[in-house]
Amino acid sequence: MGSARGVPVSGIELSRPMVERLRTKVDEATVPVVIGDLATATAPGEFSLVYLVYNTISNLLAQSEQVACFRNAARHLAPGGRFVIELWVPELRKLPPGQKATVWSSEPGYLGLDTYDVLRQQVVSHHFRFDESTHARLFRSPHRYIWPAELDLMGQLAGFELESRHADWSGAEFTADSRSHVSVYRLPAPN
Repeated sequence: MGSARGVPVSGIELSRPMVERLRTKVDEATVPVVIGDLATATAPGEFSLVYLVYNTISNLLAQSEQVACFRNAARHLAPGGRFVIELWVPELRKLPPGQKATVWSSEPGYLGLDTYDVLRQQVVSHHFRFDESTHARLFRSPHRYIWPAELDLMGQLAGFELESRHADWSGAEFTADSRSHVSVYRLPAPN
């Protein structure tokens, strides 16, 4: 975490229970957090980096909210600042005609699948956890998937330039077969 290295860090979080969990690790002075929606909430200060990892932007269920998120990131950044997004690539190529779901993880005690509404770019991730008993626990999370090209347009609408895109955090090349990407958008610095 940047705060451990002396870099000021602030956060925006919608879930109070998540902030409470963070508080078991660091106090408010170390990592101040604004409770609110990442598309509209404002953290005090100006930053050189804003980031959304682990598919966070897909939690915004409307394209307009996702565009607002880009604009909100731009409002928080100094000129030359960067907005980094880690996001999965929808696996629609795995959907044969008429099928609405893909299995993305199958391992002992766990099954993960996504059901798609391709007309609305909506997906629900279903997480099944089970043991030797006859009971299973199910957790569902809705998302709006975004194609990389659409994400780039959102960036342009907010004044960003795409600086780089890789398949993962290690810098692997992003290809048509990549299942995720890390995209870095930069606000132009004034001339």
